[in-house]
Amino acid sequence: MEPALDFPKVKAIVESYPEKVDSLIDSYADKKEQLISLLQDIQAEFNYLPRDVLVRVSQKLDIPLGQVFSVATFFRAFSLKPRGRHLVTVCLGTACHVRGGQRLVDKMERDYGIKPGETTEDMRFTLETVNCLGCCALGPVAVVDKLDRVLRGYK
Repeated sequence: MEPALDFPKVKAIVESYPEKVDSLIDSYADKKEQLISLLQDIQAEFNYLPRDVLVRVSQKLDIPLGQVFSVATFFRAFSLKPRGRHLVTVCLGTACHVRGGQRLVDKMERDYGIKPGETTEDMRFTLETVNCLGCCALGPVAVVDKLDRVLRGYK
């Protein structure tokens, strides 16, 4: 049984690049111990870890599917749900909360129609919340994208 993908656009992307998926997996053929690195590469390509690709990883590398899913769900950096091109992370730790962090979340809900953990239908934004971003004196804090995405624009 093949798992269904939530977003038609994402499904089309994954299905149209089977050679890309196989190429990523094949680059780790003799390196089963580097499963985390492979999952990072897959997520960098698709912006999440598609279930059917995880099944393919399990089959091609002869790693039990439960182990692949265990690694994929253990680390918060991995996502099994499609993410938007831009990840918006809002801090709701104590300092940010008392300074209005929840208002940032509420604004995203009003303006873009998404709650924490959801992605806009056009795949532009994913909203996530965290308990602390480590910059409490600046609160409330929201981070859009990660530094590596920003720095890629300067090549």
